[in-house]
Amino acid sequence: MAATVEIDDHNENDNGNMWVLDQKLDQPMDEEAGRLKNMYREKKFSSLLLLRLAFQSLGVVYGDLGTSPLYVFYNTFPRGIGDPEEVVGALSLIIYSLTLIPLLKYVFIVCRANDNGQGGTFALYSLLCRHAKIKTIPNQHRTDEELTTYSRSTFHEQSFAAKTKRWLESCASRKNALLILVLVGTCNVIGDGILTPSISVLSAAGGIKVDHPNMSNSVVVVVAVIILVGLFSMQHYGTDKVGWLFAPIVLLWFLLIGGVGLFNIWKYDKSVLKAFSPVYIYRYFKRGGKDGWTSLGGIMLSITGTEALFADLAHFPLSAVQLAFTVIVFPCLLLAYCGQAAYLINNKEHVIDAFYRSIPDGIYWPMFIVATAAAIVASQATISATFSIIKQALAHGCFPRVKVVHTSKKFPGQVYIPDINWILMLLCIAVTAGFKNKNQIGNAYGTAVVVVMLNTTLIMTLIMILVWRCHWFWVLLFTGLSLVVECTYFSAVLFKVDQGGWVPLVIAAAFLVIMYVWHYGTVKRYEFEMHSKVSMAWILGLGPSLGLVRVPGIGLVYTELASGVPHIFSHFITNLPAIHSVVVFVCVKYLPVYTVPEEERFLVKRIGPKNFHMFRCVARYGYKDLHKKDEDFEKKLFDNLFLFLRLEHMMEGCSDSDEYSLYGQRTEQSRDCLLSYNNGNTTSSSIDLTFSTVDSIAPIKSLTNGDLTVKSYGQASSQTEVDEVEFLSHCRDAGVVHILGNTVVRARRDSRLYKKIAVDYIYAFLRKICRENSVIFNVPHESLLNVGQIFYV
Repeated sequence: MAATVEIDDHNENDNGNMWVLDQKLDQPMDEEAGRLKNMYREKKFSSLLLLRLAFQSLGVVYGDLGTSPLYVFYNTFPRGIGDPEEVVGALSLIIYSLTLIPLLKYVFIVCRANDNGQGGTFALYSLLCRHAKIKTIPNQHRTDEELTTYSRSTFHEQSFAAKTKRWLESCASRKNALLILVLVGTCNVIGDGILTPSISVLSAAGGIKVDHPNMSNSVVVVVAVIILVGLFSMQHYGTDKVGWLFAPIVLLWFLLIGGVGLFNIWKYDKSVLKAFSPVYIYRYFKRGGKDGWTSLGGIMLSITGTEALFADLAHFPLSAVQLAFTVIVFPCLLLAYCGQAAYLINNKEHVIDAFYRSIPDGIYWPMFIVATAAAIVASQATISATFSIIKQALAHGCFPRVKVVHTSKKFPGQVYIPDINWILMLLCIAVTAGFKNKNQIGNAYGTAVVVVMLNTTLIMTLIMILVWRCHWFWVLLFTGLSLVVECTYFSAVLFKVDQGGWVPLVIAAAFLVIMYVWHYGTVKRYEFEMHSKVSMAWILGLGPSLGLVRVPGIGLVYTELASGVPHIFSHFITNLPAIHSVVVFVCVKYLPVYTVPEEERFLVKRIGPKNFHMFRCVARYGYKDLHKKDEDFEKKLFDNLFLFLRLEHMMEGCSDSDEYSLYGQRTEQSRDCLLSYNNGNTTSSSIDLTFSTVDSIAPIKSLTNGDLTVKSYGQASSQTEVDEVEFLSHCRDAGVVHILGNTVVRARRDSRLYKKIAVDYIYAFLRKICRENSVIFNVPHESLLNVGQIFYV
């Protein structure tokens, strides 16, 4: 059994500055999968704590879903109500929509498909990437699968899951189709982030006009725009500073709409409760015909916010989210819709302002204030979800590099993206001021919501097969029922594409083009680096001096390769007469996991013989981790490099001749001592700091930051080790230079027109306006060296 030796930086100062070696046994993958099958196994919460978490979840998770009563009935009957029975039929549809989609599908099924507590489209995609090799940037390695957060399950080779896995992996077009499916869902969530603030705030502000009937609609629009500007201007503070207000506001909102609904049922028409019978759905469609069918676009708005519920799941345990929905959200929403329906049966002409008209006069203005506050909270939830999902897209190489600000030290998932914030604000204002009425915005909103739900259903089908390994009957049952309901809604919203439904389609198409073109360029750049990487034989043939003058200092060469020598290095040394005494190839890569523990983040290897002084450092991040612009990134890199040198010299029985050969092949003796971090390429050679047995490492007595001596059973380390560590320290003091590749991607002359437009114009423009690598890596301007090269695709 092999044991990887790692150090936990957090324990550095514990026990009198003693450092601790964390030895993790290299278990077979089936045992590893069994041990890590559910890393996010929920803790046992006390009843009181569970109630408190459920209360807090109301403000973050259910704000969007809770504000739907503001506009559902008006969007269902934009031309007015003909027969009171139509209201009962619409109410019956709302009741069963809330029961089937948010309650059964999302809260009790989809939310269970979280990635260690993380929700959203890309969380599902990450789960799939761990269970099948479908990632279009193949930069993963077997050592990545040994991460404690890389939980995955195994299945029998002849099982349906294994056959599905092979079917997905066998064709590149299927991988791309799945990626496009994920991107379409993501783009429509971004569309939700634009439409939710528009319709929620406009509907809430519309309450002014109810009390002042002669007021112009333009005044309501202006008030809504002012609220939107204020909302987006406050985003840079983050939700952590004002989040404590959200839960009380939303709880008060649910209690008020539930109470008002109960009052209206008692006052106007108790017979409205007969809508719980599905017979009235049949009568509704029979009586309404095509108009009844197209009104489903309005009914659809009763379940908006369900996808945001899943995307915002990370902040709370699943049991708290389920408790809040079943005890507070679901009953209050049912009462609110039943109350409005009871009021409308007796006041058909008030359908345009059904929510505010149904409020008793004594609490009208307090209700208006709470409604406006709830609309702001709902908007905040979808904006935060948009920021979060864009950060996930960044980690998967599917979005241009933008500035990501972490607004909370307590909650790493709370982020703010300035560029996206202002784009969302402008689009929100354009939608609000352009349409001026919540009917057309509602049509647009319904289109975006149903597309996201369809995407989630299709991805969930793969999750049930590959991750949960469900029986085909349950997969078929879930997929069939979901598609029947959602395709019915989708067919209804198609009739309203020309009445505002085109807006989310245009927005989603624009973001899809941006994301897919960026991802295409990222993949091509990675393929270029892979195919043009330098032969290790060529490097070894240059000798320890690499055929140049070795000047004091350390050169950090940034590359996307986790193995092999990048082409920019050969480009550099063939154009300049000198190279630094120490060269470190730095690869920063994202893995399909929600986080990489700090102690497992860095992998350090040596490249070539010791007198070459060349190393590789791979820094691994999850999609929820803090951005790689860590203030102490360089310090952590060198700490791990020095640690590697100290531990390397503790290995016994391995000589230089055993460790390395011209073609990267190891002798039997070196195999007994080391496990290689080698992808099988015969032109690169590197060493992983992994030992064959636990007993091969003697217990460590002491090691401090300032002491270069490692003691093992009283035996001092060799003079070679001290010399090399001191040599590296002197080189670092002499100066560190960051060498970045600036690869320009261009289309070939014989390429098709669409490819030239995508690569030479769209991708080139995105590269021009996105953040530079030097800014992302926090590289001082005076220590930066860019190496340019052109690559034709």
